[in-house]
Amino acid sequence: DEPFSALDPLIRSRLQDELIRLQRELRRTIVFITHDFAEAIRLGDRIAVMKDGVFEQIGAPEDVVARPATPYVEAFTRDVPQSKVVRARTIMAAPQHVAGARSIGPDDTVDQLIPLLLLDHEPLVVRDPDGVAIGSVGIEQVRSVLTAVSASS
Repeated sequence: DEPFSALDPLIRSRLQDELIRLQRELRRTIVFITHDFAEAIRLGDRIAVMKDGVFEQIGAPEDVVARPATPYVEAFTRDVPQSKVVRARTIMAAPQHVAGARSIGPDDTVDQLIPLLLLDHEPLVVRDPDGVAIGSVGIEQVRSVLTAVSASS
């Protein structure tokens, strides 16, 4: 229950990184309780939002933020930029073969993609953990997420 809440930001970030590494290495389910929604988004493959001891919504962070199930969840997530939670796998198009294209992972967020797209202006190739191209993300897909963010502000 909130194991990182009393830590300074640098140590907290390092421990979050370590928890992510351990979870990927050990492939075990971890139940992590936090009141810090940014931390939940960073650490969780699936998150649950509770109100008065009842689950209001359970799902992938991007689903909870983009499609809140109740007015409470909508209010709770209103200030979370979609670019921080929408992942490449959600917005990718069919794979494009561009010579020298940069590769990204399916779980990279839009915020992580923006600097790469600004460098080359070419679509990014989304690769699964085995290195197989499963899609591509270009500036248009990213623009659609950013437009949704600005429209909801």
